[in-house]
Amino acid sequence: MAIATTNPATGETVREFDELSDDALEQALQRAHDAFRSYRHTSFDDRAGWLRRAADILDDETEELARLATLEMGKTIGAARAEVGKSALGLRWYADHAERILADVPWSPRSAPEGARVFTRYEPLGPVLAVMPWNFPYWQVFRFAAPALMAGNVGLLKHASNVPQVALAIEDVLRRAGLPEGAFQTLLLSSSRIEGVIDDDRVRAATLTGSEPAGREVGARAGANVKTSVLELGGSDPFVVLPSADLDAAVEQGVQSRLLNNGQSCINAKRFILHDDVADEFERRLVAAFEELTVGDPFDEDTDLGPLSQPQGVEDLDRQVRDSVAAGARVLTGGKPLDGPGNHYPATVLTDIPENAPAHREELFGPVALLFRARDVDDAIRIANDSPFGLGGSVWTTDPAEQERCVNEIETGMVYVNTLTASTPEVPFGGTKNSGYGRELADFGPTSFVNAKTVWIQ
Repeated sequence: MAIATTNPATGETVREFDELSDDALEQALQRAHDAFRSYRHTSFDDRAGWLRRAADILDDETEELARLATLEMGKTIGAARAEVGKSALGLRWYADHAERILADVPWSPRSAPEGARVFTRYEPLGPVLAVMPWNFPYWQVFRFAAPALMAGNVGLLKHASNVPQVALAIEDVLRRAGLPEGAFQTLLLSSSRIEGVIDDDRVRAATLTGSEPAGREVGARAGANVKTSVLELGGSDPFVVLPSADLDAAVEQGVQSRLLNNGQSCINAKRFILHDDVADEFERRLVAAFEELTVGDPFDEDTDLGPLSQPQGVEDLDRQVRDSVAAGARVLTGGKPLDGPGNHYPATVLTDIPENAPAHREELFGPVALLFRARDVDDAIRIANDSPFGLGGSVWTTDPAEQERCVNEIETGMVYVNTLTASTPEVPFGGTKNSGYGRELADFGPTSFVNAKTVWIQ
């Protein structure tokens, strides 16, 4: 895939970029290696100051940065502004809390004589490669970079090839914030060269947010090199609605969750699992809400649903929907790509989905809601767990016993009750099953890429 800015609303290629040469990549890796030698010894106060200045730049330049994201990957301009603001929030949160998170942890072994000091000290690993996706091009990077940099690591960013200007802007923001040379670099590379970077002895760890196949490749390569890795992969999140739910709130947030980021988020609600007692009414309201949406130019403030990021995304989604319908699923609204320029796909609802349909097992990365009916809470939990993915999930019930059962029995890394699944600096984020391993954010962020060194001083 070419490294280029292509407007997903029009299909126009705006700007193309040259990939780093082998010599330029070698220089970047050596800069990172050299920078780490000194950066690891910088103080928490210095690191926090750089992150706070970067947050100030994001605040001051929100409009310009947001417009870059909308141009390159098609999210609505309002959503892009919110993402830049969220990134600033994440930078400030880690500037405020990383020193506490990374403080020495004391231990009191019975075998230690009086006066002995025993503790764990967190030490940085070195250059960390971050392979990041296009769907939240600022937030995904800063939620890695902020804790990693506060821990004393240095960052190497291999961003998605369709958001090169955002990738370069992130490096520029951190550079202007005062971060030392080489402490964070954007590498304009094709995906075929990622394995070579992971193989390099100077790179000590890798993290990837993206597809399951890409995660398997990065995880396998890191494992072969005995290097730490964190993977945040796909999801087919359940949205369970039981009879006691506040249906108004459930429908409102269900629409929001399914269509967030034009339906292209790993934690979108994708499978709506509806108890028989509320299924008809929820279905009616969801279809009506989808049909009222305005699809169009993501720069238009009145647009509700912008384009998918790439033509391939439309082709994949269209194939999954058509194959599901051929297997027996029914389309209640939408269901076909929109005519005209750009990568537009309408808000779509599928129901009566058989087990052999792609929509039953695969992640649909676009604005398609999948409806399933459950006889009772046992059946709802069974359907929720009938997926190879296990990222997040949302459960709607006011019954404490049902809440406890769903929290304990739904096989995901996150369960949100009576609210939609979200990503915020203060709360851990990550999945299980084919949705990856490791955790990001909260206290897990800074400790994901450290050597937890045991120290015993007699």
